[in-house]
Amino acid sequence: MYSQQQLEELASFYKDQLVNDTIPFWFPRSYDTENGGYLLMRDADGTLIDTDKAVWIQGRACWLLATLYNTVESKQEWLDGAKLGYEFIRDKCFDAAGKLYFHVDQRGNPIRMRRYFFSETFAVIAFAAYAKASGDENAAELAREIFGTCIAYASGEKRMTSKYEDTRPTKGIGIPMIMINTAQQLRENIGDGRCDDAIAGWIQEIETYFVKEDIQCVMEQVALDGSIIDHIDGRTLNPGHAIEGAWFILHEAKYRNHDPHLTDLGCRMLDYMWERGWDKEHGGILYFRDVFNKPVQEYWQDMKFWWPQNETIIATLLAFLMTGDEKYAEMHRAIHEYAYTHFHDKEHGEWFGYLHRNGSIAQTAKGNLFKGPFHLPRQEWYCLQLLKQYINKK
Repeated sequence: MYSQQQLEELASFYKDQLVNDTIPFWFPRSYDTENGGYLLMRDADGTLIDTDKAVWIQGRACWLLATLYNTVESKQEWLDGAKLGYEFIRDKCFDAAGKLYFHVDQRGNPIRMRRYFFSETFAVIAFAAYAKASGDENAAELAREIFGTCIAYASGEKRMTSKYEDTRPTKGIGIPMIMINTAQQLRENIGDGRCDDAIAGWIQEIETYFVKEDIQCVMEQVALDGSIIDHIDGRTLNPGHAIEGAWFILHEAKYRNHDPHLTDLGCRMLDYMWERGWDKEHGGILYFRDVFNKPVQEYWQDMKFWWPQNETIIATLLAFLMTGDEKYAEMHRAIHEYAYTHFHDKEHGEWFGYLHRNGSIAQTAKGNLFKGPFHLPRQEWYCLQLLKQYINKK
């Protein structure tokens, strides 16, 4: 159990890490004042290793800077930095048909378009947070417009060419998950009347199709009727991803006056996937598991990536503060201590992204097409906000 003093110390720790360790690693060095956006492909010491830009991480960084401005301190540097990302995405990252690229060069020339709409979801949260920070109504209007496009993709009204044939149709948890959080951020920052009902629908989809109470598991993908596809891809679990979905649902439960059904659902998802994902020998959350404990295809299946640890730190703290259940305090203490012991770079700040199962560093990059200033600073920021609210209420 955490005492009041321990919770206050934890809040101070997360604030100090966020403001004095994580953010200074990225900014101001990553601002691309010549071309717009951010230069985020960086080695352990902050050295630039590539000038290309992943559009979804440009959105994430813009969201972070605007959110810090909105909730931590009204620093002009953060607002100016958020504007760099907003204008770069708005002006340089859309194709002629209005679809966002996944990967562009330093100037914004397109390199790759992917067959999903995650760049769009991160543009929504970035533009909404920037609109709140700046008062820019055009940014708010664009956020709502892109959210409408995302809804159309998520519902199937708008389609992209699939990379799979129709032999074995599937549905994944990723789309309802990302849409829940996108809508939550949009609602929080600028408001949108579509959000409440849409979030409820996406949560119902996750509960109906992906949460398997009989085997105590959250599936990553299923057949269209929700049944398990007994092939390698269909059996593969991603515990950290499901735990991220659990805290999105717990966040919604908290928003809806601690809705008991949603609280129970989020806690069950966390419980199931902690049991599946926690490495009982070395600590930390493993990357992939098989639902029937068969061999997993991906060779990185037993590595420790940074972001599942971040999501689990959030989920366990949120579950504890919402329920008071001591087991969640113990889970939070275990994942927090493991992650900050093994991932944190005490010399240069921020976290290494990729560890072997035994906790040794697999490679030193802190920024690439998939890692940037998002999961770690979001975790530290969100936990800080949670703890401040809880302590003030007490």
